Amino acid sequence: MKLIGRNDSGARPTPAKGAAPAPGAGAGMPPADADTEAWAIGPEDTQRALPTQRTSSLTGGPEQATGSGPERLVHVSARQLLDAIGPYPAASDAEPDDTEETSFESALAAREQAALESRHRQAADDGDANAASQLGALLLRRGDLEDAEPYLRSAAAAGLRAAANNLGVLLHQRGHRAEAAQWWRQAAVAGSAPAAHALGLQLRDQGEEEAAEYWLHFAAEQGHPLGAYALGDLMEHRRDVRAERWFRVAADAGHREAAYRLARMREAAGDKETAETWYRTAAARSHARAALRLGVLLEERAHQDPSCADEAARWYRQGAQNGEARAACALGFLLRDAGDTSAAAEWWQQAAEAGDGMAANALGALHASRGEAAEAERWYRVAMDAGDHNGAFNLGLLCTSGGREAQAEQWYRRAAYAGHREACNALAVVLLQRGDESGAEPWFSKAAEAGSVDGAFNLGVLHAGRGEQQQAQEWYARAAAEGHGEAALQLAVAQEQRGNLAAALERYRQAATGGSAEGAFRLASLLDRRGDADAEAEHWYAVAADAGHRRAQVRMGVRAAERGALEIAESWYRRAAEAGSRSAAFNLGLLLARQDSEAEAMIWYTRAADAGHGRAALRLALLALRRGEPLQAESYCRRATEYGPAEVAERAARLLGALHSELSA
Repeated sequence: MKLIGRNDSGARPTPAKGAAPAPGAGAGMPPADADTEAWAIGPEDTQRALPTQRTSSLTGGPEQATGSGPERLVHVSARQLLDAIGPYPAASDAEPDDTEETSFESALAAREQAALESRHRQAADDGDANAASQLGALLLRRGDLEDAEPYLRSAAAAGLRAAANNLGVLLHQRGHRAEAAQWWRQAAVAGSAPAAHALGLQLRDQGEEEAAEYWLHFAAEQGHPLGAYALGDLMEHRRDVRAERWFRVAADAGHREAAYRLARMREAAGDKETAETWYRTAAARSHARAALRLGVLLEERAHQDPSCADEAARWYRQGAQNGEARAACALGFLLRDAGDTSAAAEWWQQAAEAGDGMAANALGALHASRGEAAEAERWYRVAMDAGDHNGAFNLGLLCTSGGREAQAEQWYRRAAYAGHREACNALAVVLLQRGDESGAEPWFSKAAEAGSVDGAFNLGVLHAGRGEQQQAQEWYARAAAEGHGEAALQLAVAQEQRGNLAAALERYRQAATGGSAEGAFRLASLLDRRGDADAEAEHWYAVAADAGHRRAQVRMGVRAAERGALEIAESWYRRAAEAGSRSAAFNLGLLLARQDSEAEAMIWYTRAADAGHGRAALRLALLALRRGEPLQAESYCRRATEYGPAEVAERAARLLGALHSELSA
């Protein structure tokens, strides 16, 4: 079992779909991720379809006001402003720094704003409905609801739809939703797109979806981007294919969340090219999740175009800097794969401290790989506290590696009850190892049913151990279908035993491709026996030998020796012999003896004979006789007779008889 950093498959992380605006976020106000924020409007809206709005970005860029009304408002009264500003500062010989220049500009803007408010107030008090609407909008934007309400009511009663819309916003902010809806409806009927949007949102939140769709459609048709976005959101919720159209309308108008949602829809439809275009559009407007998804798409192409990895890193970095913890986590993995573990750890730490459990697990795995168990445990606990059950599973693995079996079982059990499939399998293994087969089986089943290929394979082993071959084969087949090499090997062996060599070859190939060294060796052996695929047999022997399969290493040595490549043969024999292969030790002895290295050959013969190799024991017996050591020869003859095989035992018996005759003479 492997430590889980970014899921057990290594797969990279996949971001969640963008959430719709939260219910109750406020009719007439923007959803949390929207680009455009609706504000109070001036009386000119009586002749316009759209009120004053303000566009802002996540990066806190400059506000862009459209429509009528002042572009910036302050939160103090005109008198307070004048008192606070005071007279202009006296001229100085020294050049003012940037702070002084900014303060001067701010003071000037504040004076102008105060003067504007004073003019509106005087005109409104004299009965000018337009001035009352503008003053009410100004006060509403400043947050002075008490002062704004009478002016907005006066202007709304005079039939100004901008005032009616803004009065709805004010009443909604104060919790008077029913009356707010009345004023929004009045403004919407008069043609106000923002009021129609606000009314549509409120009706949607009340569950009146048909009425909500009507008013949102009205707003969208008049070019209101928030209305188009909200309409697309409502239609996507209903699985209405028209949602894409309205997301596109909103995205074209600059709504970055709409561009992101549109990209997600195209990606889900398999159109990654179009999805990438819209992700780029949203990411260019500082949408953090779009930057993350764009990075993921680019990283997927990095194996074909290495430059994509650098671009993916740039977008991950932008997403991380805009507050997307998953982007920081993904950037960490990208840097780790590039060999920069120090930088990776920094981004993982940033993501983990922002609540990303996957990043915390990655940090834990990094510390565990360095032998820093205490730090690894700390980060695994952080991951667990963040709701990532890999943290508990990894704590179990950490305890297992440290010999703390009881604690490991507790962590495995905690993760398993939370639904972690590999923890289910690990817990079952622990239970089975201590003889609790009845306790292990349901956890193996739970792991397998949840998609754990190891769980399915182990369940097959469990059934095979009981002689329940049909059930075992079924679970092996499920695991093999997911690429489990050892499961495919079991299926191949069964097919070969039945004499179905074609099916056995297919399964052996699957096992070898899935990483089974034994599968590769058996595939090579079967091809070798057929005699019509020598090159392929050689390939699979080499694959198995490189994976440490001792019999394959011996076979590679034999084939090399047959070709006269004695150095290569000696190398393979040594690798296998040093790993404990008695056949390799004997063959190495033969090879060394032919090269006049009799002393070293004796060492390998002895090692082979001590491991039960009959031919090696017989060879030692003959060498002992040559040296005039009959008692030593007799001892090796007896061992050769015991070890076999049959022809070796027969020869050893004849030699032993001759020794007895000679010793008795």
